[in-house]
Amino acid sequence: MSELVTGEAVALELRPARLPSRALAVLLDLIVAIAAYTGVSVALMFATASLDVAAQIAVSIAAFVLVLVGGPIAVETLSHGRSLGKLAFGLRVVRDDGGPIRFRHALVRGAIGVIEILTTFGVVACIASLVSARGRRLGDVFAGTLVVRERVSAGPTAFVPPPPPWLTGRFAELDLSAVPDGLWLAIRQYLTRMQQLDPQVGWAMAQRLAADLVARTGAPAPQGVPPAAYLAAVVQERQARDVRRAFGNGGVGGVPAGGFGPGAGVPGAFGNSAFQPSSAPQQPYGSVPAPAPVSWPATAAPPVPAAGGTGADPVVPSAQPPAPAEPRPSTGFAPPA
Repeated sequence: MSELVTGEAVALELRPARLPSRALAVLLDLIVAIAAYTGVSVALMFATASLDVAAQIAVSIAAFVLVLVGGPIAVETLSHGRSLGKLAFGLRVVRDDGGPIRFRHALVRGAIGVIEILTTFGVVACIASLVSARGRRLGDVFAGTLVVRERVSAGPTAFVPPPPPWLTGRFAELDLSAVPDGLWLAIRQYLTRMQQLDPQVGWAMAQRLAADLVARTGAPAPQGVPPAAYLAAVVQERQARDVRRAFGNGGVGGVPAGGFGPGAGVPGAFGNSAFQPSSAPQQPYGSVPAPAPVSWPATAAPPVPAAGGTGADPVVPSAQPPAPAEPRPSTGFAPPA
């Protein structure tokens, strides 16, 4: 199976698209774009017949830029990386960490694509894709994107554990704009493999990743919160923002827009399967799978301020189940046999 391997020597559960499928998708997009450009040019030819030659040339150049350059950029931005050709062949453009692309990614890909695809008839793009280990053309390299296959057979996927319930929604105001994609990928790979690491090695790795994340966000981590739980809570907040940005504030699949509860299946960068255990079957889109229990590495339970107190005396949440309710007094009525 073809997988992406990052600089941290971890595998990303995405399959890069091969050159033939990408070429066919680009060819279909070009056919649609050229047909649209031809129709617009014919309409403008009749509309600008009364203008001079210089004005007609200016209008033709504007139509070329808007239809053949601006059109693909707008389509990839609005569809989150799925043009008509990519939709037909089951492809999608994603960021290096697997998240949805934004306008700046589509702009860089479209601008460089004019040189790679239009002016050189795709020769430069084909050579760059053949040379690249992940099949990326120059536009993908400069934009930090990758074309992956979506129509793959369902298989076991890595389970990203949800954060503890008392951390859900705690980082809603955190500024995550300065965190690079490589750090997000390293954090996610640690969370999926932290149960397999040596406790001391995992603790040191979590502390290092948490320190890097704190340095990027500019906000200190809460006192008493284990580094691994802090990383999981921030990753969940980031994925929740990606979902709200992609599908609007109304939520998707029955998940409220105000946040995601612990263990909720967040359809984020890697789809719902990223929040499912590897032994669980593939769930329908928007479903909420039941995650496996996670043992967070911690030296002490995180402090929770008591209601109405000063916060000096921490209250440790009790893990014991509530006491059973007292039985109701008998009324003396016996049901008929």
